Amino acid sequence: MIDLADYLAALPAIAAPACGRLTRSVGLLLEATGPDLPVGAMVAVRDRATRVLCEVVGFHDDRLLLLAIEDARQLAAGSLVAPCHLTFKAGPWLLGRVLDGMGRPLDGKPAPAAGEPIELEPAPIAPLARGLTASPLGVGVRAIDGLLTLGIGQKIGVFAMPGVGKSVLMGMMARGAAADVNVIALIGERGREAREFIEDILEAEGLARSVVIVMPGDAPAPLRIRGAFLATTIASYLRGQGRNVLLLMDSLTRVAMAQREIGLAAGEPPTASGYPPSVFAVIPRLVEQAGVDAGGGAITGIYTVLLHEENDPVGELAKSVLDGHITLSRELAGKGHYPAIDVQNSISRVAQRVTAPDHRAARRRFVELYARWREAEELIAFGSYHPGADRRLDEAVTLHAKLEAFLQQGLHQQVSFDDSVRQLGDAIV
Repeated sequence: MIDLADYLAALPAIAAPACGRLTRSVGLLLEATGPDLPVGAMVAVRDRATRVLCEVVGFHDDRLLLLAIEDARQLAAGSLVAPCHLTFKAGPWLLGRVLDGMGRPLDGKPAPAAGEPIELEPAPIAPLARGLTASPLGVGVRAIDGLLTLGIGQKIGVFAMPGVGKSVLMGMMARGAAADVNVIALIGERGREAREFIEDILEAEGLARSVVIVMPGDAPAPLRIRGAFLATTIASYLRGQGRNVLLLMDSLTRVAMAQREIGLAAGEPPTASGYPPSVFAVIPRLVEQAGVDAGGGAITGIYTVLLHEENDPVGELAKSVLDGHITLSRELAGKGHYPAIDVQNSISRVAQRVTAPDHRAARRRFVELYARWREAEELIAFGSYHPGADRRLDEAVTLHAKLEAFLQQGLHQQVSFDDSVRQLGDAIV
């Protein structure tokens, strides 16, 4: 077994036994002879002083099909291929750190040599070994805590078109969540946006109790996938210590796009929107790591989904495997309404289970009033609204300013769960 940090630190000096040779390179795909290895296994390909980590993505007859995790342009035909098994050394040093998809520090600080070796992809929790989602998790965002209450161990998606405030909402939840630690994965982000998220949105207070994995969009597709699984692995490790972990991943769509690159390069047939079948397997495998385990620890997963079209296949898949969805509205964002949560088209499937009766009643009344206000708003725009004609519409019009004030919240404003429930009750009277 080769430890990841040790391997990357002493890359030129490692002399793993070679078991095959590089025979072919076509586009992103490398082909090599070698030992019988399963899909997902790692190999090191070396040519003189150049060594490159590659992932096995398939095989054809007696040849391995590989995708490079690092720059493979210096590799030549005949380069030696050797298997390697990588682990990651986790420990208390993780908090406040920024890492890449292979666990290498990006913040200029060294990675300690000591730590507990963990696998880069955790084993799934058996269905009957999972604990129940029975307690609410406050995230510091009034509209979510009051109307779309999350439960500890839930997995939920934030669905939105580009540019409506997904990253800002993530930062608000990371700073305000009542979790022991945050694990934040920025997969496929622009490098500029990743730094802005850490410094301007997450800020020092949020970073101090977070582990951030950053894999920009120009990273190789296997590395982006591994970044998503590394974040999940770290969250699982922290959950195993009995901690309440909030896992924030932005975005599930870019994980799917990375898997599409891998699948198409390996020869999979394209299906809906060009996504190969492996995409529809990797997403459930990733999100099913969230949940409560028997030891009392929990991972609450919040995954953003970037929508590009109606009936987006990744969006439809995510809705089917997640415990609810928070939809952000471009119309509301255009009006300066932040966070731009469309409460009528959002749902938390565990809210009924983790909230008190009075809270549930207040939520139902708020949603009813808000729906009637939207109806009255259309009538007012067309000049068809007549006060006194419908008592319930009149009530919604009277209260709409309080409803709108409850739904809006500043970036640096944090509201506790109890205060959110109290303010919800105040908004409907």
